[in-house]
Amino acid sequence: MVNKKKAIVLFSGGIDSATTLILARSEGFECIALTLNYKQRHSYEIKASENFLKDYNDIEHITFNIDLSHIGGSALTDTDISVPNVPSEGIPVTYVPARNTIFLSISSSFAERYEINDIFLGVNKIDYSGYPDCRPEYIEAFEKMINLGTKRGVEGNKLNIHTPLINMSKAEIILKGTQLKVDYSKTLSCYSPNEEGHSCGVCDSCRFRKQGFLDANIEDPTIYKKSKK
Repeated sequence: MVNKKKAIVLFSGGIDSATTLILARSEGFECIALTLNYKQRHSYEIKASENFLKDYNDIEHITFNIDLSHIGGSALTDTDISVPNVPSEGIPVTYVPARNTIFLSISSSFAERYEINDIFLGVNKIDYSGYPDCRPEYIEAFEKMINLGTKRGVEGNKLNIHTPLINMSKAEIILKGTQLKVDYSKTLSCYSPNEEGHSCGVCDSCRFRKQGFLDANIEDPTIYKKSKK
């Protein structure tokens, strides 16, 4: 697996990670899609990730299991906390404590193990729920830290964290993905899908998704539990 053009792409099966994955692929990277099964409430995204990748035989898929429900503190990992169906002020209860720090650390371990220099992450700072670990300054700080704390980093093999969507709105992301022929009908964004994978239509993630398709003037292919509005 030694190849400077290989990349680890954090992949949840949602709009942002799917667009990031196919964008990295279009730029010539040989991609490994890394999906984290962290005992999240919306665990159907694992199945959605697998379903999406059926169209891409050239992309390796790794699912890594980690149980963040032992930490809890988030509506996504603690069944005693409800996923809100209305916008809230400040950092919402769907924030998972230090999630991107954990995810990027695992990604960095894989990258170092297989001598890969590039990690892609589909965060953006415009249409998101206010999570502190989606900001550019956080990504810059993590990249600096991981290069100080790894064998490859101190030996001069710099690990690069790419966030190609960070300055894009959801509509711009959807338009870019559409150009790359991303099949958004196979993606899942919802925090509370039902057993069939149908989206709730009212959580933060569903609201951003709906508005993104509306602003992009592209038909929303999502199946919602209730009629789309």
